[in-house]
Amino acid sequence: MTGLDGSPYQGYLYAYPHKTAYRPLRPRPALRDVWAGQPRDALFLYLHIPFCEMRCGFCNLFTRAQPPAEQVGAYLRQLRVQAEQVAAALGPARYARAAIGGGTPTHLTADELADLFAITNGVLGLNPAAAQLSVETSPATATPDRLAVLAAHGTHRVSMGVQSFLDAEAHAAGRPQRRADVDRALTALREAAFPLLNVDLIYGIPGQTRDTWTYSLREALTWRPEEVYLYPLYVRPLTGLGRREGLLSLPGPAAAGRAPDLPPTPAAVPDRDASWDAQRLDLYRHGRDLLREAGYRQLSMRQFRRADVPDPDGADYCCQDDGMVGVGCGARSYTADLHYSFDYAVSVREVRAIIDDYVSRPAADFAYAEFGFALDEAEQRLRWLVKSLLRAEGVDLPGYAARFGSTVDADFPHLAELADRGWAKDDGHRVALTDEGLAHGDAIGPWLVSGPVRAAMARAVLR
Repeated sequence: MTGLDGSPYQGYLYAYPHKTAYRPLRPRPALRDVWAGQPRDALFLYLHIPFCEMRCGFCNLFTRAQPPAEQVGAYLRQLRVQAEQVAAALGPARYARAAIGGGTPTHLTADELADLFAITNGVLGLNPAAAQLSVETSPATATPDRLAVLAAHGTHRVSMGVQSFLDAEAHAAGRPQRRADVDRALTALREAAFPLLNVDLIYGIPGQTRDTWTYSLREALTWRPEEVYLYPLYVRPLTGLGRREGLLSLPGPAAAGRAPDLPPTPAAVPDRDASWDAQRLDLYRHGRDLLREAGYRQLSMRQFRRADVPDPDGADYCCQDDGMVGVGCGARSYTADLHYSFDYAVSVREVRAIIDDYVSRPAADFAYAEFGFALDEAEQRLRWLVKSLLRAEGVDLPGYAARFGSTVDADFPHLAELADRGWAKDDGHRVALTDEGLAHGDAIGPWLVSGPVRAAMARAVLR
């Protein structure tokens, strides 16, 4: 069953609309035209590095494990070519925030990371003193020489996926790591003195119990991370865990239009599904409460920040209103009315083919948007709602009215169902999810998806 009465874990709506709703843009619009008239004084810059030392069993990100060195070099050279085209199309632009993700950006060597920063700063004009920069890393690649490059270029936040402090649990999630490497990496990160360290943990791993979950949480807290993200485990199509399970069914008529990035229900094991949902909810609530008791405040279903840490987000950047410039194969960009990227895939063979295509393109190709989704006014309003409601602070009602000239109640009357369930509250100034609403954020997000976007996602063929 889908909807609010279905599984609490239907999908992580981290962006709206999802990439699987994107389609080839014909004719291809020129980036100069896409960005004409768009505000460019408080943008988000994102660079995608689609390489890792390994592909975790739960991962459906656009990345390739253990790429040959020559491909990494070719990718960085092409990244510079694309950045030059993007910078020329944008014209003068200022970035309020920036992130380098993937993949694992620190799969690059220290010298390659220095080359990457020459692109972000020298070509794209990123000023690290004015735009807080976040970079992803991993236990195997958070080495002192790499971290020194990040620190030298003003990196504000470094995020590392630990997932579990128990080797057996990490292996069960399809992540063959050693605790000694985790501790070594965390030591190096703390010695590098980044202003903000984030640690990712996963709950719902096979064999995980409340006691082992508590152990990982408490071990993470010994490092006093400024942020902690708690992620529920998903078993998605074409991932290592998905192949291992052998139970996944792709969306069809019985899936009621469920988007392909949302986890299909293994039809043969409904009892197991129900018990896994109950376990994940229990572990989520336990982790949430433990972090609160330890002095962390909840910013979303997943994100927790230490209460003594000031909000690092740029005060002049608002993800609901301001645009994002993505550079690299797999990076998304968005303006108010167009979201665009490159082709998207999950399987190893298809990811490799897309990267090969990217590095072989002529420079002129990067002056155009190729795959995307045009947002009409209704979708723009819905995106504003989704990006606000799934955060703990909720929807700014006067801000919405000022932006769109209407009210949330008039545009989204079905939100009353959340209040009826005790999952949302309205104080006249904000509509915000309650604790139980946040706990069900991965059901509320997919429930909010519009009919046209849901239909586009359902038609996507995962590769």
